[in-house]
Amino acid sequence: MTPQESLPHPDVPAGLELDLARTAADVRAAQRLRYAVFAEELGARLDDRLGLDHDRFDPYCDHLIVRAANGRVVGTYRILAPEGRRRAGSWYCAGEFDVGRLAAFADGTVEIGRACVDRAYRSGHTISLLWTGLLRYVLQRGCQHVIGCASIGTGDGGHIAASICRRLLQDHLAPAPWRAAPRRAFVLEGWQEILHAPLPPLLKGYLRLGAQVCGEPAWDGDFDTADLLMVLSLEQMNRRYVERLLRAA
Repeated sequence: MTPQESLPHPDVPAGLELDLARTAADVRAAQRLRYAVFAEELGARLDDRLGLDHDRFDPYCDHLIVRAANGRVVGTYRILAPEGRRRAGSWYCAGEFDVGRLAAFADGTVEIGRACVDRAYRSGHTISLLWTGLLRYVLQRGCQHVIGCASIGTGDGGHIAASICRRLLQDHLAPAPWRAAPRRAFVLEGWQEILHAPLPPLLKGYLRLGAQVCGEPAWDGDFDTADLLMVLSLEQMNRRYVERLLRAA
């Protein structure tokens, strides 16, 4: 699906509308929201005087957006389809991970990332809309796999992130063909063990869908996060959870 093609709209209450960005102004609105959330709210080091979070991959991506009744973009998800990856020359995650093993699956794989929601609209409904749009996108295209980084903040110094990563590596590790080593590792030894450390909502959603972890986390110094590369097989995903999401939205 290209930005010019129609994305089916669910019956959305509360004036929220789901779509793909269709104009340069739509993309800028998504980039402005990303900057507000990542830089202004979460403190990521993004050097941009225009107040936009952007990089070289944006022109090759589709941008899923949720609009409020006043037209403002209040949620977004970035999607790099196989044809976009070929034009860009790589996945975004290749900057953080050695993805050489994953190249064999590239033509059937969509990469997702840069997910965020405006603080005032950070409800289950807005997030469900984004998940619905993403699922419809990949299912309509007949993709086999979805990959993307899930970030865990290190505001506590790193103890929670290390505890979560160790747990997921034990319980949700992907098969060998999907392993990817971090280029700059987030070291997992030497941290305090935090039992029952809470999962970030996005990461929890990935796991509910049936996603697995591709290997040890990378350290993202700009965002101060431990990043796990996740892979979701569309054949093995949790169909019951997917159907519930599609119905709820």
